Amino acid sequence: MPPPADIVKVAIEWPGAFPKLMEIDQKKPLSAIIKEVCEGWSLGNHENFALQIADATNFYITEKNRNDIKNGSILRLTTSPYQTAVQLHERIQSSSMDAKLEALKDLASASRDITFAMEFINLDGISLLTQMVESGTERYQKLQKIMKPCFGDLLSFTLTAFVELMDHGIVSWDTFSVAFIKKIASYVNKSAMDTAVLQRSLAILESMVLNSQDLYHKVAQEITIGQLIPHLQGTDQDIQTYTIAVINALFLKAPEERRQEMAHILAQKQLRSIILSNVIRSPTPINDEMAHQLYVLQVLTFNLLEDRMMTKMDPQDQAQRDIIFELRRIAFDVECEPNHSGSTEKRKSMYTRDYKKLGFINHVNPAVDFTQIPPGMLALDNMLYFARHHQDAYVRIVLENSSREDKHECPFGRSSIELTKMLCEILKVGELPGENCHDFHPMFFTHDRSFEEFFCICIQLLNKTWKEMRATSEDFNKVMQVVREQIMRALTLKPNSLDQFKSRLQNLSYTEILKIRQSERMNQEDFQSRPILELREKIQPEIMELIKQQRLNRLCEGTCFRKISSRRRQDKFWYCRLSPNHKVLHYGDLEESPQGEVPHDSLQDKLPVADIKAVITGKDCPHMKEKGALKQNKEVLELAFSILYESDEYLNFIAPDKHEYCVWTDGLNALLGKEMTSNDTKSDMDTLLSMEMKLRLLDLENIQIPEAPPPIPKEPSNYDFVYDCN
Repeated sequence: MPPPADIVKVAIEWPGAFPKLMEIDQKKPLSAIIKEVCEGWSLGNHENFALQIADATNFYITEKNRNDIKNGSILRLTTSPYQTAVQLHERIQSSSMDAKLEALKDLASASRDITFAMEFINLDGISLLTQMVESGTERYQKLQKIMKPCFGDLLSFTLTAFVELMDHGIVSWDTFSVAFIKKIASYVNKSAMDTAVLQRSLAILESMVLNSQDLYHKVAQEITIGQLIPHLQGTDQDIQTYTIAVINALFLKAPEERRQEMAHILAQKQLRSIILSNVIRSPTPINDEMAHQLYVLQVLTFNLLEDRMMTKMDPQDQAQRDIIFELRRIAFDVECEPNHSGSTEKRKSMYTRDYKKLGFINHVNPAVDFTQIPPGMLALDNMLYFARHHQDAYVRIVLENSSREDKHECPFGRSSIELTKMLCEILKVGELPGENCHDFHPMFFTHDRSFEEFFCICIQLLNKTWKEMRATSEDFNKVMQVVREQIMRALTLKPNSLDQFKSRLQNLSYTEILKIRQSERMNQEDFQSRPILELREKIQPEIMELIKQQRLNRLCEGTCFRKISSRRRQDKFWYCRLSPNHKVLHYGDLEESPQGEVPHDSLQDKLPVADIKAVITGKDCPHMKEKGALKQNKEVLELAFSILYESDEYLNFIAPDKHEYCVWTDGLNALLGKEMTSNDTKSDMDTLLSMEMKLRLLDLENIQIPEAPPPIPKEPSNYDFVYDCN
């Protein structure tokens, strides 16, 4: 007979004694279980003891997490979180440097546990650590010279413990003094500083800036971009990542009026070229966290264009009108005529003619064209940049189109406005960076005016595509759609430079786009005759069953899921897989991401499929309703799903990517006998159905399939041809 569900068999360790095998009744209070364990080893004062998970985490068992104890778990009897906190609070104040160093090392490790962290913080431990940091570093620097390397770095452990404690979100960042901020900033500003200290100092500064607007101003006074730049010129990618993260945080939290000034400083300090040469073109491959920080920097840089994008042109503003006059002057090589030369009507007529050639919608007052937002004044800025920095190409495009018939001319003004709007949409100008996105483009780090250069390449592409399509004014929207497709396909290839991007666009001519579209249409299977549709309906259940089996097989292989904590860089993992008989889900925590499949016997937790009531996705998941930043993150919301089982219990998931999300939600729905509705299922169905259709129709190539079945022939006049074989 199997043991009751509330009884868990575990092993419990105690230093200097043989481990005990014990059955824990989960219905009993935890204090009673600890008392029973202590009595077994004749230990008094059981309230001074606690149980820990005996692994690398050493997390304390509490009433909240006791259900995580599974059969076969190894626990450790140890001093209670409060007693440990009191002991460490005393030990880190020891006059012996050896004892202090060892205590701080233990504190850095213990602080990862929130139960201990709360006890230590209640003893005013955070204040003690900040006082130790504020007291100065001269002693620490002397210590570094005389202490053996095996003891580690005292300051490094102090900062590590501080970071771990703050990551629990118990203490507000607003409570820290200017002296503490100055001291942390001094570690970053020093040219020669221990790598671990520098890394943690940068992490603290980033958290300060992101979590408090008041601290942003204080940190901004202590840290300059010039002091951060040298950390990017080293070879340690972790230090480079933390440095860019601090720059991004300062950029993100800066007031609107300060961002343009900060961007100017970044340009002066040649941040872009330093990142390009020392990070992007470094022989070290770029990891996910660095890719994310580069993406954030790219987004924040392009967001500086938002102000101009959302600014309407004032038709009465002479300075703005002068920019349009400059476009006319460069295009037609004319000087602005003095007011007394010729009649007013004649000059107006001449201007109207030239503005028509420039492709503006409003020939009389082109300023009206720039009152649409977006793209507002940004379109005019792009046009002026193109005219001044690529003058030959600008003049050629304008004159080429002015010499064509009216209906075949590609209107430069209108095209520039719509293209600028399109590029802003593609680059998502004005949107905040995504939490888990890594979509940075190396080519945007190769030029100080990358957006303007991007526009210059694309406006020439637009003109080229217009000619290839032999378009007329009625085809304007069709041309823009083709140009968008050309740009998107070229960007997907992640060119390393603007020249490479331009080269990729050359290969994506209108003819090539048509071939790609035709190929994609063929793959999508566009046969719509009735017999074909009937055949599709007949085949569809077979294909759906095939997809279902594939999903269940993937669930049997299992997936490693990430537990997202408040700090992105510290990943914790757990694994879940379906049993081969499709009756049980096995799952359990992992210390690190596995290299392959995790065997069933190493996953202690089980959930019978028969107990599953429903699969919940997105914002309805309980872990997306909890207080925290996750619920604000659209990307994480799209990857979240939960299994509801038994009496309102949940098993919560955050898929590593969209594909795994689709695989698991499909597989779980299939287990419950529900329809698989993910985008991947639809895509797989279309692909497999198309392939199967083509295989079955192979013998009918070049044979016209009738729309209706052939008529049934008349009955024969006699049945003499029928005979009895018996």
